[in-house]
Amino acid sequence: MPMSEYMRSVRERVGQMLLEVPSVAVLTFDSRDRVLLVRHADLDVWTTPGGAVEPEEVPADAAVRETWEETGLHVEPTRVLGVYGGPEFVVTYSNGDAVSFLTTVFEGRRLAGELRPDGVETLDLAYFAQADLAGLELQRWTRMVLADAFGDRSRTRFAAPTWRPSGA
Repeated sequence: MPMSEYMRSVRERVGQMLLEVPSVAVLTFDSRDRVLLVRHADLDVWTTPGGAVEPEEVPADAAVRETWEETGLHVEPTRVLGVYGGPEFVVTYSNGDAVSFLTTVFEGRRLAGELRPDGVETLDLAYFAQADLAGLELQRWTRMVLADAFGDRSRTRFAAPTWRPSGA
């Protein structure tokens, strides 16, 4: 589903202005430690399965739903790999809509399903080894998340705070 009814109603009110949107991304690795990526239809770049968390939706449910919709796989979120946001996570779509994603990245375990792009949001999907990533056209933020994911997956990643109260 390219844009939910909720987001469509918000866009009708605010136009294309930058919106902060809670989102999820799911990294599913195969037995050869390759990560599943999807080629995004609108932006024609490779990225992780994932998307916006709908109002009152549990983030883990959004992770399962988005992965199912985009890849045909039923996954189980097994852990939070990290929480990401900031200027690298701003995306402007071809229609001009700007979004700043606050993204919870889950590691997922494949439970069932057959790999298939949905043909609407995703045009292609494949597993990639870390060495394959250098030659891929990736979303800016995806490269950052994947660098962390192929590193030490035993700890949760997040950017260290840079903000301090005045006088501190």
